[in-house]
Amino acid sequence: MTIVFLGIDLAKNVFALHGVDATGRACLVRPCVRRDQLLESVAKLPPCTIGMEACSGAHHWARQFAGFGHTVRLMAPKFVAPYRMSGRRGKNDAADAAAICEAVQRPTMRFVPIKSELSQCRLAIHTVRQGWVKARTATINRLRGLMSEFGIVLPLKAQTVRRQTAEHADKLPGWMKTACLDLLDELRRLDERVAEYDEHIRVMAQADDRSKTLMQVPGIGATTASALLASIGHGHDFANGRQLAAWLGLVPGQYSSGGKQRLGRITKAGDSYLRALLILGARATLAAAAKKKDRLSRWAVALSERRGYWKAVVAIAAKNARMAWAMLAKGEAFKPVT
Repeated sequence: MTIVFLGIDLAKNVFALHGVDATGRACLVRPCVRRDQLLESVAKLPPCTIGMEACSGAHHWARQFAGFGHTVRLMAPKFVAPYRMSGRRGKNDAADAAAICEAVQRPTMRFVPIKSELSQCRLAIHTVRQGWVKARTATINRLRGLMSEFGIVLPLKAQTVRRQTAEHADKLPGWMKTACLDLLDELRRLDERVAEYDEHIRVMAQADDRSKTLMQVPGIGATTASALLASIGHGHDFANGRQLAAWLGLVPGQYSSGGKQRLGRITKAGDSYLRALLILGARATLAAAAKKKDRLSRWAVALSERRGYWKAVVAIAAKNARMAWAMLAKGEAFKPVT
């Protein structure tokens, strides 16, 4: 029989394959395929639909398999888990591959867009930058903790921590002074690294016309535009802007039953990095809206007064996500409303 659907459980060295024909009968069950054998095994198969979990290396394998004429679908692992027949107790590679094969056949399954090499390279810059930012935050907190041990309590503002640490360093005894000054030097080095990667992102954004178009939207800067473009491309994997907003977790969760609609907090599903960038941009937009008189600013201010600050911020972020989708998917230009 011809394989129609194939599920592959990705791993470091040993992969599991589970293929079924048009009737759903398993006709390929290989629980142990070495890494160096995987491409050869898939290349021998006639064109079929291949399902994989969106994990490390998934996009690389997806591009490789698509080159053989296969249709590749990536899924979030949490959407595959319910199809594992044996549950948690019987979890193994073969059961995972069978669950992936079952999940990829579902007509309502939500799939992850496959990224190109260029998109992954761009996202790598964002990932490394976030690592530097987290390391910088950890260094500041470590510095504040050490200084507080000697009665010098520093405020939360990072710039103030830098300045007051240098001012109080001479008051510290012995090795504590050495430790704090070394942390201060590390903080300066991390500042330079973050600034360097900010410049990388700015160059990437300015080199792409679509990024420059996105940056015309209030609340979307070079970092957000570059990350959006690298993550969703032209946005063709989403039917409309609301789907993109839902994928970013910017829509309210539903708890509806018996004809009663109950909307809760935002779902916070999907890409937390993109969501955080849009939220930060929305906060800046709302802060600047009080001094503007255009329609979008008036709407933002009125919403904040009527529904509260954070709901207004999320609404602005969701609106920006929808506008970004329209501009990428339909090629529309940003049209500011006066």
